[in-house]
Amino acid sequence: MAALRSRFARGSLAIALVALFSGAPAGADEHDPTEAGNPVRIVAYVLHPVGVAFDYLVMRPAHWLVNREPFRTIFGHEDDL
Repeated sequence: MAALRSRFARGSLAIALVALFSGAPAGADEHDPTEAGNPVRIVAYVLHPVGVAFDYLVMRPAHWLVNREPFRTIFGHEDDL
């Protein structure tokens, strides 16, 4: 049993190393001054973190609560298939 675990660990390590070193290097998008200075884009840069915080602090806990009984029946929550 120990030999099987050791073999599995070596195989897992080999797969992880191949996945780690076989990927293409990441790079940033090209800077386009015609789009970067757009006022709507600037507002989006400011509002995006607010929306993410709202999602994590309000919407996800609300969904968790509504997904539990008795609220599930009251609000008619159904699971996605």
